[in-house]
Amino acid sequence: MTVKVAIDLALDRLFDYSVSPELQKKLSIGQLLLIPFGHRNARGFAMAISNEPYKGDVKLKQVIEIIDEKPFFSPELLKLVKLISAYTAAPLESVLKAAVPAAVLKKNMRPKELLYVECDEKANSADYEKLTKRQKWLYEQIVRLDGGWLNKLAEELETSPQTIKALQKAKLVKVYARQFRRDPMAGRKFLPTKPLQLNDVQSSALESINSSTLPVLLFGVTGSGKTEVYLQAIAAELEKGRTAIVMVPEISLTPQTMRRFAQRFGDKVALLHSALSDGERYDEWHRIRNGEAKVVVGPRSAVFAPLSNLGLIVVDEEHESSYKQEEMPRYNARDVAVLRGSIEGAKVVLGSATPSLESWVNVENGKYNLVRMSKRAGAGTTPAVGLVDISSGESGIFSKQLLDAISDRLDRHEQTILLINRRGYSKSMMCSSCGVTLECPSCSVPYTYHKVDSCLRCHICGKWCLVPQKCPECGANDFDMKGLGIQKAEAALKKCFPRANILRMDSDSVSRKFSHDDILGAFARGEADILIGTQMVAKGLDFPNVTLVGVLNADASLNQPDFRAAERTFQLLSQVAGRAGRAELSGEAIFQTRDPNARAIRLAAKADYEGFASEELAERREWGFPPYYHLSVISLSSKDIKLVAAWAEMYAKSLESFAKGKDMMVGEATPSILEKADGNYRWQIVLRAKRPALLSSSWKWLKSIRPNPSQLRVTFDMDAHNMM
Repeated sequence: MTVKVAIDLALDRLFDYSVSPELQKKLSIGQLLLIPFGHRNARGFAMAISNEPYKGDVKLKQVIEIIDEKPFFSPELLKLVKLISAYTAAPLESVLKAAVPAAVLKKNMRPKELLYVECDEKANSADYEKLTKRQKWLYEQIVRLDGGWLNKLAEELETSPQTIKALQKAKLVKVYARQFRRDPMAGRKFLPTKPLQLNDVQSSALESINSSTLPVLLFGVTGSGKTEVYLQAIAAELEKGRTAIVMVPEISLTPQTMRRFAQRFGDKVALLHSALSDGERYDEWHRIRNGEAKVVVGPRSAVFAPLSNLGLIVVDEEHESSYKQEEMPRYNARDVAVLRGSIEGAKVVLGSATPSLESWVNVENGKYNLVRMSKRAGAGTTPAVGLVDISSGESGIFSKQLLDAISDRLDRHEQTILLINRRGYSKSMMCSSCGVTLECPSCSVPYTYHKVDSCLRCHICGKWCLVPQKCPECGANDFDMKGLGIQKAEAALKKCFPRANILRMDSDSVSRKFSHDDILGAFARGEADILIGTQMVAKGLDFPNVTLVGVLNADASLNQPDFRAAERTFQLLSQVAGRAGRAELSGEAIFQTRDPNARAIRLAAKADYEGFASEELAERREWGFPPYYHLSVISLSSKDIKLVAAWAEMYAKSLESFAKGKDMMVGEATPSILEKADGNYRWQIVLRAKRPALLSSSWKWLKSIRPNPSQLRVTFDMDAHNMM
């Protein structure tokens, strides 16, 4: 017997090994194996098994051991991994590693064991009578509590572990090592909920999901009650003995989503995301693989959760770009969810109030079924949206209309959410004398000033420095702060409303575990009047007392040199406006903008998704952009500016010869929009074709004829989302 193994190195090939007779009966596809590789031992996954004699010229090395007899991958998951590898032109090993949390594959990671105390069934009254008065009381408490973890009992009963262990000598209790679950939601209490009564629109949507044989695009306005539909669709699958995955675009949404699903399904829910500790990820993944968890909640990597008998995958806010992985392997979790559903016969629901144009075209092409939820659930009403032109620059950070609206909400004890999608205090710092802007030496971007710790930070590479006393160019000591960041807006807000309680939510304020949940929990309890945040506050939040949403610079993302800029702006504004007026109180949104006539802003104010999609798609079709063409980016980076430029131009010419006579467009080799990052100069080539296989094959051909030198890093991104 021989086995083909994918080694834990990105070599993009499988290696053959022989299998000893004692291991042959235990060997299965998808298992993790220990094998000899070169002068060391390596680990790898069994990808294929053959009983045919090996016909090669060399003597095969033998599998050393099966590390875990239970396969890490089912046949269906292995098929999914292979398809992702082929589509994205990523080494198979990189997809395998992406599908299993790194903590699970760590050699020293093990289940955690702690000492547990339970009452001994063989205990008798004679043993009890020998105890002291204090020991009798301790024993009675342990009986009342039905045992528990030794250290926790000792703390609760205000005694020492040794005192409790003494009861074991008296043959009244047993103290032994027991596996302890590292629960990511430990300390969080969830009150159980029952299914809500659905309105007509929700009932119709649920019926369509349950009966559909195609992926469903659930096009529901903000506040239409999509989450309750998800919950009841999952409950229907659980009743059939099947399982479910719920995907959310950001970690910031996971605690709130987790709470709602834990309230409904209790311990059947597992959480998977990168903010968990290694131990938590290890335990949650094994709970899923062992069948203890039936519902998995998490961001994009949750699509690989090792659930068996999968019945439903929900991709909430399916339009979000964070579903696209920006590192190898560069998959889109939304598309992987659809593919996994097809392989495993599971239903797939893609939910959004502002669907991606790719999904919208898939509806038009008959690949997805469209289900509409066009009205808000309960008493919620669509907020009125006002546009405020700030192009004159006279209004300052807050327009009079927005200040008046905030003041009105404070008087009425209602809440406000403000969006400004930029971290830090000011966008840049410039010398007043010579005009030089302080830039990160490793990246072609200005430093952002952070007032909280009085330093300059680069949001690309993470470098930081203290604010210089003098200009490095002219020696002057007078700097101007340019641009508006969230910290500056927060400071101005506190001056305008000194009695208001204000919370800030951005990546700088949510670095601690559970900090997302703590901030949003405080706001939900009414402990703050105003929540100001970056795009974290734009989606997935449901606060009945929020009646005003303000956007400080609605056209900021329109200025990005990216063909998706208008789509992202429309989605962001529509989503954040939807945070207002979700209960009995009517809502209002105010967009401050320098370009009130921009299509994305104008139509977002009208909540006219279909009008926006129609106009945007007409332009995309004319220009030959997604979703009508697939687009990939070949990126080159090196510390040598001449080397990267020369190879980019050489690659572009080679690709032009490959594309000749084919339905494929090759862009010129150009410096990337972000020309330098982390000390590396960056160039790119944009490829477009109707058939994705043409793009991946062009990349493989290019690598085979012109392997790049070691000083040059070259990557390929299929269906690229990041054009920077």
